[in-house]
Amino acid sequence: MSALAGRPFFKMNGLGNEIIVLDLRGTALVVTPEEARAIHRAPRLAYDQLMVLHDPVSPGTEAFVRILNNDGSESGACGNGTRCVAWVLMQNDPRAVIFVETIRGKLECRREGVWDFTVDMGAPLLEASQIPLSDTQADTRKVTLDFDMPALAQFSAVNMGNPHAIFFVDDVQAHALDVNGVRLEHHPMFPERANISLANVMSRDHVMLKVWERGVGLTQACGSAACATAVAAARLGLTERKVRITLPGGDLFIDWRQVDNHVLMRGPVELEFQDHFAASIF
Repeated sequence: MSALAGRPFFKMNGLGNEIIVLDLRGTALVVTPEEARAIHRAPRLAYDQLMVLHDPVSPGTEAFVRILNNDGSESGACGNGTRCVAWVLMQNDPRAVIFVETIRGKLECRREGVWDFTVDMGAPLLEASQIPLSDTQADTRKVTLDFDMPALAQFSAVNMGNPHAIFFVDDVQAHALDVNGVRLEHHPMFPERANISLANVMSRDHVMLKVWERGVGLTQACGSAACATAVAAARLGLTERKVRITLPGGDLFIDWRQVDNHVLMRGPVELEFQDHFAASIF
């Protein structure tokens, strides 16, 4: 039997991005890819990201957060999930700011309201080798892609803890992302696969976005993709550095802060229910 049987968890979402928060602090337990996939298959527990809290590594942080996609693969960043983690950790905490840590580094989480949080997602990585791209000499503002759809033959690349390819289009519904997302995710240009976004710039401070998440699929929202899109649009001169990103699940507010190059993401979270993992799941 899995040692996760009987462990409590929080089922949450950030703009419809389905999240499970599992607190394993004080234990030596580690969620395996098989266990992550089993949880996703369980009734009512389908998720986009599983946010697993482990004991802090760096001083001044509340937890080390390991992020698992529903296929069992690991991710370096999840903005919507990090806001959910902030809510879990700050339920009975009077502080306005806490820090958590991921393989990406320390993340500042600020409480803006009971269900409203801002996460400092850190500075974007913009070199082709950092995304990474197989074409390590590419200008990541505009990368040409060998793909059989002309509208999806050029993208911008940003790493926000995970690789993102942003395709600027006239209509985010027009290019069958449910079909082409997986093809693009596994394109040879992306040796570590990539999150695929279709973005339509509506104005200097508003972008429509639809996202295919690496290891997940189509999602209602993706915080790191919203951050990457804001950076890509600003680099191309399409928007200002502060933008509203509208996803199927709702709006995120992104500020690519000039003073330190960090990307701040603000948005809501929702608690759906709390429960314990049944042994039958595993």
